[in-house]
Amino acid sequence: MSLDKESNRLINEKSPYLLQHVDNPVHWYPWKDEAFEKAKEEDKTIFLSIGYSTCH
Repeated sequence: MSLDKESNRLINEKSPYLLQHVDNPVHWYPWKDEAFEKAKEEDKTIFLSIGYSTCH
C-alpha cells in the first residue's frame, strides 16, 4: 500500500490498531525517526497517542 490523498502515513504499518486509522484526517506519523525529524524541523511538540481500542 502507498500513501495517497485519502490516507495518512499509517497505511504502511502492520498493526491492526494503526490500520484502523489510515483514513483519519489527522496526519499521524508512526513512532519512527521521521516523526521526530519533522517535529524538530518545524519546532513542534510531539502529540502522542498511546492507542486504545476495545470491544463491547
